[in-house]
Amino acid sequence: MAIKITDECINCGACEPECPNNAIYEGGIEWSIKDGTNLTGQYTLADGTTIDAASKQKPVSDEYYFIVMDKCTECVGFHDEPQCAAVCPVDCCVPDENHVESKESLLSKKEKLHL
Repeated sequence: MAIKITDECINCGACEPECPNNAIYEGGIEWSIKDGTNLTGQYTLADGTTIDAASKQKPVSDEYYFIVMDKCTECVGFHDEPQCAAVCPVDCCVPDENHVESKESLLSKKEKLHL
C-alpha cells in the first residue's frame, strides 16, 4: 500500500529528503517519474496512462506536501518502515487504503524505478 500525506500536514518538509524514491514533493510543485530514478523513455502509470519519464506532471496537491503513488514503495527494499512516517512530527504520513500493494509488488516497483 502506498503512503499518503493527509491535509493535517504542516508543510515542515521533514519527509521529503527521507524518501529513497523521490516520491515526495512540496505542494504546488510539478513532478516526474524520472526525478531521483534511473528511468528514461515511456513509463506506464498504475492507472494505465503512458507518459514520458521526464515529462512534468501536475501537482497532486497545491496546499501541502504530497506523495506520488506511482513512485512510493513504502521504503520496501530500503528500510524496515516508511521513512516519511517515521520522521513526520504530526503523523500525517499514513497508509493509503485506496492503493494497497503486496510486498512483492512494492519490491517490483522499486526494481523498476532503480534499474
